[in-house]
Amino acid sequence: MLSITPCGRLLAALLLGAAALLASAGASAAPAFARQTGMACVACHYQTFPAINAFGRAFKSAGYTLVGSQSQVEGDDLALPMTLNASLVTKIRYQKTNGDDDTVGTNTGELQFPDEAALLIGGRVGEHIGFLLEFATFGTADTESGDFSLFGSYKMPFNYKFGKTDLLFVPFSTDAGGAGYGFELLNTGAQRFQRVGEDRSALMAQQYLGLGAGEATGFALAAANEMGFVNFSLWAPKHGSFAVKKLAPYLRAAWTPSFGNWDAGLGAQVYSGSAKERVDGATVEMVTKGWAVDGQLQGDVGSMPLGVYAAFGRAPADPDSVFNSSSADRKAWSLHGQLGVLPGRATLLLGYRTADRGTATRNRDNALTIGGTYMLAQNVQLQLNHVMFSGSRYDPPGQPAGKQRTTLMLFAAM
Repeated sequence: MLSITPCGRLLAALLLGAAALLASAGASAAPAFARQTGMACVACHYQTFPAINAFGRAFKSAGYTLVGSQSQVEGDDLALPMTLNASLVTKIRYQKTNGDDDTVGTNTGELQFPDEAALLIGGRVGEHIGFLLEFATFGTADTESGDFSLFGSYKMPFNYKFGKTDLLFVPFSTDAGGAGYGFELLNTGAQRFQRVGEDRSALMAQQYLGLGAGEATGFALAAANEMGFVNFSLWAPKHGSFAVKKLAPYLRAAWTPSFGNWDAGLGAQVYSGSAKERVDGATVEMVTKGWAVDGQLQGDVGSMPLGVYAAFGRAPADPDSVFNSSSADRKAWSLHGQLGVLPGRATLLLGYRTADRGTATRNRDNALTIGGTYMLAQNVQLQLNHVMFSGSRYDPPGQPAGKQRTTLMLFAAM
């Protein structure tokens, strides 16, 4: 990675680069699902990508099978789009921390170009089958095995309607999305890839605790309608091929009512039991215990859209736990909101997260986040986050990465 000191020059360069993207794109360049449905990105997303609204929940619940005017190839037991729909998603970030240790790259300012880059391919396979593939465009092989998979995340929902309820079976595997990757509909942090802010561990309790992030492979059984959803999954905290001996249970349920013009969500996650893998003839147990409760509200304050998201979670201590191998339980709660000060164009973001790290000393870890987004197009976004850390974890002073972190990101989905 390249280290750059003058933050002002970099900001100007990113702004000019964003302006060039906008000029070359003209109107919004529709990503994969927009191409399939013939609908704009804002039909499914709430204020900023990748957070979703009520229609976005319905689209996911249908297993990515909804289509619009796009031509179909149809026949006996065949109904798929004429075109394989794809999107290139990129994140270019500049990150600066305020520590004194110049061996930490972000202390001098770090350009992460790209921080993430993936080819997303997805949509309809048949009348009742959809899929989503995150195809990594760069990476390095595992230093021990030499293996490297470009399949970052993949799932194939099988969907069948029972009245107004969608019933789904979803095989899935992900390198970072956690057990909730199989099926999740809220933007609270229960699943890593569905959120309103970039600095996820500072904003969201579940992401701080690792509930809803990390490697995961399994099978989800889900049911969803306009009033809520339930997801029961059997999974292991592994990605790719592995010798499975036992899968762990994961249960997720949420109520999604409407109150006037407000769209609400109230849910809970329960991770229990353990998964077991065979490695060189021995059984390795991976304890997967933890729980969280969360909620969200999406509506309008006057003419400005507002999203509010809250969560509390706990990860019990266990030496074999994938979430917490400390000597005491880890717990965290968070509250953050996003206000559309220029509806459809600019938002302000404010959040607070506090946590107990489960350590005997320096256990308190707090984060206050301020920031905002500016949409150059529905699928091209500038985001700025500034996080101020506090609590006993940061005392005495002199942390390698300091107590403040600023992230500037240019996001694009083409």
